[in-house]
Amino acid sequence: MVLKIIPNSENFKGLSIITGFHGIGAAGYWTVKYLVQELKADRIAIIDSDAPTPMASNNNGKLVSPFEFYRKGDIIFFKVEAPLYKDEDMIFFKELSDFIINAGFKEAALIGGLDSRLRLDSSTYRLVKTSAYKPDNNLKNSTFLEDGQIIVGPLAVMLNRFEAKNFPAYSLLSYASAERIDPRAAVSALDVLSGHYGFKIDTAPLLKGADVIETELESTTDHVRQHGNAIYS
Repeated sequence: MVLKIIPNSENFKGLSIITGFHGIGAAGYWTVKYLVQELKADRIAIIDSDAPTPMASNNNGKLVSPFEFYRKGDIIFFKVEAPLYKDEDMIFFKELSDFIINAGFKEAALIGGLDSRLRLDSSTYRLVKTSAYKPDNNLKNSTFLEDGQIIVGPLAVMLNRFEAKNFPAYSLLSYASAERIDPRAAVSALDVLSGHYGFKIDTAPLLKGADVIETELESTTDHVRQHGNAIYS
């Protein structure tokens, strides 16, 4: 597989890149999507590859490609609209990692979700990092992911590649529901990233969305409890 950055004239040297995917709670995807929207980041490039994704959408009169780079100041956001989880798709993320390294990025931040049933304390996330990354600012006192916990999917592919290439990268894993989209997990990640990079983000809309989802789930659960006995009557 060959990734093509269009246009290929952008200079990424010394910049940080933040990305996330459609994993547990869709925490990574919604974190990046919300940052792009709230910071009004500019789209600067897209990715074309040998394995075309059969998906496109529209936003405010503009075509949304499956893989897009956005920029705000010294931060690049890589937004993935289409989930890639087939075995061959993992090559995409290996090559994306190589591009990030070869393009001269300073560091990579990978945002994901962590099953909330694994939570052992009141903290909202866990940190995983490569040997080359030295946590600073508000990440210095982060709790690392417990020994034995397994990371899978695109995050694992990219972390492994970055470790092999001695590249500074970290993954912020927000505790999230494994059964549904979890806006609160995105809020947790946004709070940490805002403190780390100095973003000013209003997360109230996401929290409102979380309240709506949780209210609907509670209503559905109550309905099942009240009428469950009559299902097979």
